[in-house]
Amino acid sequence: MTLGAIGGARAAAAGDALPRSLESYHDAPNAGLWEVLAGRASADPFNVAALVIFVGAIVHTFLAARFQHWAHVVEAHHAAAQAATRTSAADDDYPPEVSFAGQMLHFLGEIEAVFGIWAVVLAGAITWFKGWPSVVGYIGEHVSYTEPLFVVTIMALAATRPVLGFAEKCLRLVARLGHGMPAAWWLSILLIAPLLGSLITEPAAMTIAALLLARQFYALRPSALLSYATLGLLFVNISVGGTLTHFAAPPVIMIASPWNWGLLHMLTHFGWRAAIGIVVATFTYYFMFRRELRALTPAQIADAKTPPRPGVPGWITVVHLGFVAFTVRQAHHPAMFIAAFLFFIAFTQATAHHQDPLDLRSPILVGFFLAGLVVHGGLQTWWIQPILSRLGEVPLFLGATVLTAFNDNAAITYLASLVPSFTDPLKYAVVAGAVTGGGLTVIANAPNPAGQAILARYFPGGVSPLSLALAALLPTIVMVVCFMLL
Repeated sequence: MTLGAIGGARAAAAGDALPRSLESYHDAPNAGLWEVLAGRASADPFNVAALVIFVGAIVHTFLAARFQHWAHVVEAHHAAAQAATRTSAADDDYPPEVSFAGQMLHFLGEIEAVFGIWAVVLAGAITWFKGWPSVVGYIGEHVSYTEPLFVVTIMALAATRPVLGFAEKCLRLVARLGHGMPAAWWLSILLIAPLLGSLITEPAAMTIAALLLARQFYALRPSALLSYATLGLLFVNISVGGTLTHFAAPPVIMIASPWNWGLLHMLTHFGWRAAIGIVVATFTYYFMFRRELRALTPAQIADAKTPPRPGVPGWITVVHLGFVAFTVRQAHHPAMFIAAFLFFIAFTQATAHHQDPLDLRSPILVGFFLAGLVVHGGLQTWWIQPILSRLGEVPLFLGATVLTAFNDNAAITYLASLVPSFTDPLKYAVVAGAVTGGGLTVIANAPNPAGQAILARYFPGGVSPLSLALAALLPTIVMVVCFMLL
């Protein structure tokens, strides 16, 4: 009997599909948290396997920089060995052999590939416990990849020269208040771009903010401490900046319809607090690093070899913004925005002399990251839901903040929407906590991988997860105060 047949028989015996419904566990009334978790693990041992694999993927993200280091070491040894074996000048006519081990280590060190890699391990575990049909049923049919596809599309649109140029012109007007100095650009980008996320979606705001920071700030080679502080602040600000509306931030989208939260509700309960938090956190870091920020001069941009871009006709910019608006409007309908994206590619070809080459590497890697995260996250309901449902208002807020660091905040709010006993204060607490913790790690908020993919080249050896968490800690505390005490 084949492995798939064995797994299929087990799946049939179990009589459940993935993800298993929470009602099927038949938890004992008034059972404690540990009893519920132990009972669910015993009822379906696959739950433990899925959790172990998910933890393994998280640990892998913290080791990504180490894999990159090993890759460089292996490639250096391979290059030295190749040089030693070349015996004649004729050998120089052939390209050197690629180090397979080095390339594999580079792949393991790509943080955007981590959850996709571990999704293969997860597929193997599903096959063993449930059978191959369950793999197809869950990964191929149940999991929704709308958000990863949307992020890929909106990232590609937002990174084009016309859209980026338009955003830069708008922010330049604000930066002129500070005479266009790097410190003024730093403030304007970190204050305004996150709030734009409530209109053009957080992934688009992250892409524009990261690209502008790369050009106006990171190209000036700031210190490592300021570099990490800026990245952590950016992630936190973007995470809360999308809460002014009910259609732009992934964690809000997950609960807006089930809980009937509209624009007015988001503005009055979250938006004004988020705006105050962004201002306080940004100016706190500004005063902490004001000497270094003021020491950066625009003249240094020439050293970074960032040539000015030629202007783009206004009508082309309008067309690009139209594609962005259509994509945002159709964010829940992948067939619509992907079809529009194909027309967009044709338009960029027809106006190529006003365009930069369309770079899809970063958007695709980010989409791959998010797709892998969605696959893993959908199987963690069995332990996250009982934890959330047993917390009071303040513990729930803090618990959601901490859990968000280890799972996408949209997954946290989605799981909260499944708890029927949530009161209005508890609903506020879980959403506020989820967006507050959205900057602590790269996996905490869907747009974070996009920002890291754009800015990673300014961090030698890659972005350190620990340094990022420490850099985002102070802005996160500011947001905790704003959401809990104001």
